Amino acid sequence: MAVTKEDILETIANMSVLEVSELVKAMEEKFGVTAAVAVAAGPAAGGAAAGGEEQTEFTVTLESFDAAKKIPVIKAVREITGLGLGEAKALVEGAPKALKEGVSKADADEIVKKIEEAGGKASKK
Repeated sequence: MAVTKEDILETIANMSVLEVSELVKAMEEKFGVTAAVAVAAGPAAGGAAAGGEEQTEFTVTLESFDAAKKIPVIKAVREITGLGLGEAKALVEGAPKALKEGVSKADADEIVKKIEEAGGKASKK
């Protein structure tokens, strides 16, 4: 069965920023291209076609957490980012910190909801 573009996009959306960065580097090497050209052309073309300034990519930030709910918040951060226990704990303890960057509005809302259900406070920008 062939993998669809939607399957690929969903997989990338669930990756951590580090994993996406490594994927981009691997693609650059395999195909002999640089992502800088594609990135520069993409938003310009998309913005012109949309004709507006509507935000399509969001950064979700962990703002704070209830100290009594630290462990559930760490678990939620691990689920969202794919980080290991130590990295997730450091991220939570270092709040405010960005959890995910460049996510859609729906994904950002879902991440904020998961963090708040676990006992943390998150924002999307």
